[in-house]
Amino acid sequence: MLAGCPTWPEEFAARYRQNGCWEGITFGEMLRQRALTLGEHIAIVCGDQQVSYAELDRRVDRLVAGLRQLGIKKKDRVIIQLPNIAEFFDAIFALFRIGALPVFALPVHRENEIVYLSEFSEAAAYIIADKDAGYDYCELAKKVKQSVPTLRHVIVVGNPSSEEFHAMSDLYVNGEDVIMSAGVDGPSSSDVAFLQLSGGTTGLPKLIPRTHDDYIYSLRMSVEVCELHKDSVYLAVLPIAHNFPLSSPGVLGTMYAGGKIVLARRASPDVAFPLIANEGVTITALVPPLAIVWLDAAESRRRELSKLQILQVGGAKFSAEVAKRVQAVMGCKLQQVYGMAEGLVNYTRLDDPFEIMVSTQGRPMSPYDEVRIVDEDDNEVATGNVGELLTRGPYTIRGYYKAEKHNEKAFTADGFYRTGDLASMTPEGYLVIEGRSKDQINRGGDKVAAEEVENHLLAHPAVHDAAVVAMPDEFLGERTCAFIIAHDSVVTSNELKAFLRQRGLAAYKIPDRVEFMDEFPQTGVGKVSKKMLRELIANKQNMLTR
Repeated sequence: MLAGCPTWPEEFAARYRQNGCWEGITFGEMLRQRALTLGEHIAIVCGDQQVSYAELDRRVDRLVAGLRQLGIKKKDRVIIQLPNIAEFFDAIFALFRIGALPVFALPVHRENEIVYLSEFSEAAAYIIADKDAGYDYCELAKKVKQSVPTLRHVIVVGNPSSEEFHAMSDLYVNGEDVIMSAGVDGPSSSDVAFLQLSGGTTGLPKLIPRTHDDYIYSLRMSVEVCELHKDSVYLAVLPIAHNFPLSSPGVLGTMYAGGKIVLARRASPDVAFPLIANEGVTITALVPPLAIVWLDAAESRRRELSKLQILQVGGAKFSAEVAKRVQAVMGCKLQQVYGMAEGLVNYTRLDDPFEIMVSTQGRPMSPYDEVRIVDEDDNEVATGNVGELLTRGPYTIRGYYKAEKHNEKAFTADGFYRTGDLASMTPEGYLVIEGRSKDQINRGGDKVAAEEVENHLLAHPAVHDAAVVAMPDEFLGERTCAFIIAHDSVVTSNELKAFLRQRGLAAYKIPDRVEFMDEFPQTGVGKVSKKMLRELIANKQNMLTR
């Protein structure tokens, strides 16, 4: 096991193996099995490119050999920051086979986040696209490489634009070297397969260690609940490094089922609807704001959606009133999904009654998921009452990577993960998410840690104090509002936003609104009362909409 990664106590691990949760296979072996049984069946569609399971398996082996020649070895951490392109799968499965660990960054991350991830994980390499959506990732990589001493290699899909970077296309090895590389010892199924990012509530995100065993079990259960098979066609419009489109069932679950993945670079109806029609897409996943956009567009374009069977919505709570429109407008079933990169995944079932489908966020997918809803003293509350959701199980982690002190707070003594989400449970065992106890803004599925943004704002010489809170938004669910106490010098909202951009903060973390105050409201013990700030900005918005 990788140093700094807590794992399951042996009694639990033995139970999960005995009960058949953990199959004892790695991702590399999973792909090999699919290649052998499915052969030329199409695995990935990316633009005009179609890649079969057998071809993907061959491409991965060739890239494994090239990466090993570059010096990438078992347990090396490698930052992956790629858009929805076929090379994403080449890269991650090659690393899986080596036993190196992908660290899943998102396309929207910038210098601040990537430097942190590279330094904290002691990354040996960084894999990027040359450009995407008008952004030059090679320029970003130059800055990151200068800042991170452990970063030996930058690998680029496309034009490297620098002699010190490697074109990924040059790393696919042919011939004898591929066979020799295949004989090198790889990982075991109990090893950590990759590191995911937490939503983050106290500054920059924590890293989540997922093993081959636990994540493949998550895929298997998702495939079972979502009823996927080799004729299923999954459209990926959300960034596939997110846990939701990666595994619930997502692109990796579709591979587990032997289905076809269709990759979309953009999520707009103008891009996605023709793909649904032309590729016979049967299932796709959206966050609530996108679902609203699709519903509006579908009113006049339902014919393009005729083969779509399931629309999944997750990442943030979906309004029941909007949820009621899905089946009538789009002609497909709605499946609500509530989960977390740390583990627990809940689904509404495809045969659930309409009321459960639109008003709950589903129930746990595994019979071995353990869920508690507790009060402030960790006492379980009565059914229907609201409390904090705690969970443990065969695919829920036992601790974050290199975060011993934080783990003492984030996990109970008996191994339950404190999700920070407030929830209630129906008599039928379905969860209704009521809010969060954590100081985090859920901006349309993108999680913004208030403390991280506050720390950046406090670096501005004109800012005396800063408090970032969520404010309600009809479209995104929540937006961010930064309350500022300024020094005597004059500073504007636009100047502060420009300052944050210059510091390399991702666009979704830039406050949507800035409010200036002389002093912050306080709690009885002298702390800033964010509850009162949230109420203040909500009341201001209500007055504006009257």
